[in-house]
Amino acid sequence: MAARSTPVRKAWRSLSWLGVLIALLLALQTAGALFWGWGWTPKLALDLDGGTQIILSPTLEDDETVTEEQLQQSVEIIRNRIDAAGVSESEITTQGGNKIVVSIPGTTPDQQTLDRIQQSAKMEFRAVLIAGTPSTSTAEPTDSATDDATATPEPEDTPTIAPTDGSDLNWVTPALQEEFDAFSCDDVQDSGNNVAPADEPLVTCDTSGTAKYLLGPVEVEGASISDAQAGMGTTSTGATTGEWVVNLTFDSTGTEQFADVTTRLVALEGDRNRFAVVLDGSVIIAPSANAAIVDGRAQISGGFTQESAKALADQLKFGALPVGFTVESRDTISATLGTSQLQSGLIAGLIGLLLVFVYSLFQYRLLGTVTILSLIVAGIITYFVVNIMSWREGYRLSLAGVAGLIVAIGFTADSFIVYFERIRDELRDGRGLVGAVEAGWKRALRTVLAAKSVNLLSAIILFILAIGSVRGFALTLGVTTIIDVIIVVLFTHPVLQLLASTRFFSSGHPITGLDPTALGAVYRGRAEFRLSTDARRSGASREAQRRQTIAERKAAERAGSGGSNSEKEEAR
Repeated sequence: MAARSTPVRKAWRSLSWLGVLIALLLALQTAGALFWGWGWTPKLALDLDGGTQIILSPTLEDDETVTEEQLQQSVEIIRNRIDAAGVSESEITTQGGNKIVVSIPGTTPDQQTLDRIQQSAKMEFRAVLIAGTPSTSTAEPTDSATDDATATPEPEDTPTIAPTDGSDLNWVTPALQEEFDAFSCDDVQDSGNNVAPADEPLVTCDTSGTAKYLLGPVEVEGASISDAQAGMGTTSTGATTGEWVVNLTFDSTGTEQFADVTTRLVALEGDRNRFAVVLDGSVIIAPSANAAIVDGRAQISGGFTQESAKALADQLKFGALPVGFTVESRDTISATLGTSQLQSGLIAGLIGLLLVFVYSLFQYRLLGTVTILSLIVAGIITYFVVNIMSWREGYRLSLAGVAGLIVAIGFTADSFIVYFERIRDELRDGRGLVGAVEAGWKRALRTVLAAKSVNLLSAIILFILAIGSVRGFALTLGVTTIIDVIIVVLFTHPVLQLLASTRFFSSGHPITGLDPTALGAVYRGRAEFRLSTDARRSGASREAQRRQTIAERKAAERAGSGGSNSEKEEAR
C-alpha cells in the first residue's frame, strides 16, 4: 500500500499544477475581456478577415529616382518593423517599380502601426549651438570666436573661420542666424529636415513644437546603433523611474564617437552642454551632458508610452528607410479566402479529431479515453494561449495557423501512443500494472522529449526563415508542441498513475486495453505476469507476433532451426 501511495501523491500534485495553469490562463483571459477590451475569440488574419491596404510613395527630389535595391531594402525594413510588434500576418509587396503596398489585418490600424510603416527613423546625434522658444531667438554669442563681431554683420552663408568641432559657434553665420530667427516650428514637416545634409548645421524644433534649435553637424550616425530596446528608466541606484525609455547600444565606431562628443560637451556651459537626439529631422530630446559616456550605452527619454517606446526601438533596431515615404492611399480590403474556408478548416480539424478518438478507442479500448481527455485538455490550453497571444501580442490566426493546429492533433496523439506501447511492453515482460506504468513512463519520456525537440526545432527554424502566413503555421506548431509536452507530463501520466491504482484496471480486464494475457503474458502470482514457454515457442498471441521486431523473428527462426537439427542428430 505504501509503494502505491507515492505515485498517487505525485499524480495528484501534477494534476494540481495543471489546474493552477488553466486557472491562471482563464483569469488572464477574463481580466483582458473585462478591463483591456479583449475578445473571447482570436483575431483573424488577412486571408480570413480582410484588412487595410496602404500604398506608400517615395518622397524624392525632382531629379531623383528610387532604385530597385532601395525599394527592396525598404520592404524588408518595414516587414521587420511590423513583425517586431507580433506575428500580424501582414503582406508587404512592391508596385509599379517605385511604390510599396502594405496590407495589414484589421480595418483601423493604430497610429503606432502607421508610424512603424511610414517613418524613416533616421536618427542623428547633433550638438546644440543655440536653443530657444518658437517666439524668441537666443543667439547670444558665448564663444570667443564671435567676440569681435560687435556690429550686426551682413548675412553670410559660410563661416569666416573654419569650425573645429560640432559645438563651435563659428558654424553660426549671419545667414544661419537669420534663418533660425525666422524659422517657425509649423514648417518642420515641410522643411526637408529629414534629408538635411549631415555635414552642415540644422535648424529645427522638437516633436512637440515648443522648442527651437540650431544644431551642429551630425557627429554620431544612427547607423552606428547596434541595438535598441524599450524599457523602464532607472536611477543611478537602480530604482525605476516609472518612465518608459529607449536604451541604445552603439557599435565600436559609435562608441568611440559618442565618448569623444560627450567628453567635449561636459566642459561646455549653457545650451552648448546639450546633445540633441534627432529623429527624422525633429529633436526628440536634448539632454545636458553631465558625464562622459564611454561604454557605448545611452538612454533616450521624453514622454514615451510603452507602445511608442517599443515602436521607436524597433525602428532604430532595424535601421532607417533608405528613402522617405508618404501615404498615397489607404483602403479597406476584403478577405482573400473568407469565413467559408475557415469553417472548412475547422470541420477538417474536427473530423481528424473524431478519427483519432475512434482509433484510440478501437486500439486501446478504455485506455483510449485517456487520449480523448488529454486532447480535450490540450485543446482548452491551446485556445487560451492562442487567444491571449492574439489580443496581447498582435498574433492573428490565418488558415495556415489553423493547419498548424490540425497537424498538432496527430503529433499530440503520437506521444500518447508511444507511452501506451511502452506500458504494454512492460506488461509483456511480466510487470504488474503499477510497475509497468512507472517503468513505461521512464522509457517513453525520453522518446517523447526527443521527438518534440525535433518538432520544436523545426518550428523555430521555419518561424525565423519564413515570412507571412507560413510564420503563423510555424508559431502554432511550436506552441502546440510545448503544450503537448505539458499535457503528457501533467495530465496523461498522472491519470494513468491513478488508474493503475484502481482495482478494475489493475485486474487486467480485457476492456481496459491492458489485459496481460491478450498481450502475450500469463499470470504467475502476486499480480505479476510472464510470457509462457508455449506462447513464446508457438506464438499463441497474435498481437505478440505482430509486434515482434525483425531481430526477434530471426532469433526465433534460428532457435527453431537449431532445435530441429538437434532432434535429427539424436534420432541418428
